[in-house]
This record gives sequence, structure tokens and C-alpha cells, in this order.
Amino acid sequence: MPAEPDAAEESLDDDGASAAASGHPKFPVTARTKARRRAVEVLFEADQRGLLQGDSGAQNLRELAAERAFHSANHTEAPAYTRQALAGVADHLTEIDETIETYSHGWVLSRMPATDRAIARLATWEIVWNDDVDAPVAVDEAITLARMLSTDDSPRFLNGLLGRISDLADTLR
Repeated sequence: MPAEPDAAEESLDDDGASAAASGHPKFPVTARTKARRRAVEVLFEADQRGLLQGDSGAQNLRELAAERAFHSANHTEAPAYTRQALAGVADHLTEIDETIETYSHGWVLSRMPATDRAIARLATWEIVWNDDVDAPVAVDEAITLARMLSTDDSPRFLNGLLGRISDLADTLR
């Protein structure tokens, strides 16, 4: 698989400000990381609004993603990768959720923190259905997002879950 193209790294905190200026720990943030974060934010919003439930979940996600592509809190157009990722998650939402529940060992999807669900959905799509991203890159990016956006336990949980999914990705397609 080809390596993933990313822009030069810069150190930003989880609000997008300079990490050095804000005193927060540094996270490597690339253009692709920013696009992933934007996708996670849309997935989180859809989840919190109950849009991902039932037979219309994928269509609801497509509609919200189309709206958020141009109308968002930061008033910028969503990066192309954000739009591609959200379309991919929508295309495989049922399979993604089934995969996460199957390999999360003792955790049902509804009991996971909402941020972790959003990150896991995005990363699972990248690992299983996006041939442009190597699985280790998807796992590493998910862990970075979890460190930025979720609980202290989330990176370890997601690393284990996504590692299991990575090991079986070829059989899940």
C-alpha cells in the first residue's frame, strides 16, 4: 500500500492554537490529522443527535456531512479527505459498527465514550476499506486523536481494538 501523503508537521494543541503558546502538550498535527479530526467531529455530532441509529443512519450521516462540508463552526470548507472519510464511513456504517462491537471484547458500542466511537468508526473504515492508508498509520492517527480529544484510557483501549481489527482487516472486507 502506498504511504499516506501528509503536509509538514506542526505542533498545535487540541484547539488548534500553538502548543507552545498555550502550555499544552504537543501533538504532531498534519493536514491529514486535521481532516481526520474534522471527520471525528461530524461523526460525534451525528452520534449525539441520534442520526446514526436505525436503517437511515448512513443516509443521515451523508446529509450531515454534506451540510458540514461547507457550514461548520469554524466557517471553513471541509478538507477533501474529511469528505472522503465521511462518505466511506456512511457507505460501511453497519459493517463498521458490527466490527467494532465484535472486536471490542466486552464493550457494546453504546457503552463506549462517544468520542471513542467516532474515532473507532473513522479508523475502522481507514483500516478495512481505505487502501490509501496503511493500517499502522490509521491506528497511530486514532491514538493521536484520542490523546487530543478523549480520556486518558482511550488511547490504550483504541490501540487494542484497532490492533485486533488491523490483524483481521483482509478477512473483514
